[in-house]
Amino acid sequence: MAEIVGKCWVFGDNVDTDQIIPAERLVSANLSHLNDFVFEKVRPGMAGEISDGDVIVAGKNFGCGSSREHAPLSLIQAGISCVVAESFARIFYRNSMNIGLLLVECKAGAAEGDVLSIDAQAGRVCNRSDGSERSFEGHPPFIAGLVEAGGLVNLVREGRF
Repeated sequence: MAEIVGKCWVFGDNVDTDQIIPAERLVSANLSHLNDFVFEKVRPGMAGEISDGDVIVAGKNFGCGSSREHAPLSLIQAGISCVVAESFARIFYRNSMNIGLLLVECKAGAAEGDVLSIDAQAGRVCNRSDGSERSFEGHPPFIAGLVEAGGLVNLVREGRF
């Protein structure tokens, strides 16, 4: 898995799936526009400011709430390459990996706008803005392959499952 480099968007603890993508935005059969509504109720305008490769940094229990897959899907569509948080709600963690969104459990110690580089294989988060470095337990090869393939469906299509 290649190193990820992106600008940080910082959140606190207990960011729930309705904050990530409001439930009323999920009534359409066309889910290709979810990125337009990412965090619209808690950070209006953020969706239009995200650049491909950006990273979300959060506290504890990121992704709590509903178990729907739309939350990680909307982050991927918006251009988020990775979420670094102290901990994740378990169903969000599983949904994200199955969809191909990289999650890293680590206290990143980053500020809004800092640039992070994440090496998931080595288990390292480097803050390029302040020079600090954190480590985390790297992902096993299966999870790395799952994320690299863009999720479970792609892994099956490629015949690697």
